Amino acid sequence: MQKAIKKYFPIFVLPTMIAFVIGFLAPFILGIYLSFCDFTTVTDAEFIGIDNYLKILGDKEFIHSLWYTALFTLVTVVLINVLAFAVALLLTKGIRGTNIFRTVFFMPNLIGGIVLGYVWQLLLNGVLANFERTLTYSEWFGFWGLVILMLWQQVGYMMIIYISGIQNIPGELIEAAKIDGAKPSQILRHVTIPMVMPSITICTFLTLTNGFKLFDQNLALTNGAPSKMSELLALNIYNTFYGRAGWEGVGQAKAVIFFIIVGAIALIQNKLTTSKEVQQ
Repeated sequence: MQKAIKKYFPIFVLPTMIAFVIGFLAPFILGIYLSFCDFTTVTDAEFIGIDNYLKILGDKEFIHSLWYTALFTLVTVVLINVLAFAVALLLTKGIRGTNIFRTVFFMPNLIGGIVLGYVWQLLLNGVLANFERTLTYSEWFGFWGLVILMLWQQVGYMMIIYISGIQNIPGELIEAAKIDGAKPSQILRHVTIPMVMPSITICTFLTLTNGFKLFDQNLALTNGAPSKMSELLALNIYNTFYGRAGWEGVGQAKAVIFFIIVGAIALIQNKLTTSKEVQQ
């Protein structure tokens, strides 16, 4: 059986490899090349070196969206994971209606980002109208509007992952800790959290990447207003590529930088959480 698998392995792998090369690898390499070019279409690309990257250094809108996105990601990663973990703990205590609560919390994740953005725009602007304000009054109104939207959408999804991790904790460990006189806070710190580190790793990775890649909700909720001050990184790249004539190459260079940042953060986060799991 193993010999047959080894013999026909290339045949089964070949379609996947072809799809990977056509759908990802070739466009990725072409994208990197275009970031060093001045172009309007792929066929008229002219190599200009690092000029596009030098323009980015003087683009105040990009610098603002970079730190604005970093701050937004930091806030949402902390809040989403803390709230999701707290709700997961509550819904694993055997309270009545647990399955209903899980379903209700998870449902927002099934709604598309554009739809969520417009729905929350109406809701939040309706509330702010009482104070004669809108989400586009300042960048911070849009910032906290996006935070609320992200919490509502993603807490339920991360909660499911945390529930899975908590339910996999051997009951004997909890009972042994109670017999030894451990308080609930000590059980949480020394038993529950170390045992759900794989779930924490997954949820942290997902919330990190989701925060940096957020686009649809930002487009629908504020579209970067006022004056592009609430523009996250993905929306800034989109507006550069499609909204600024002659800046297509700069937009592509921003996309390459964006990829490097997200990739680096994902690798660092995975390394840190993995090493913590090993230590524990």
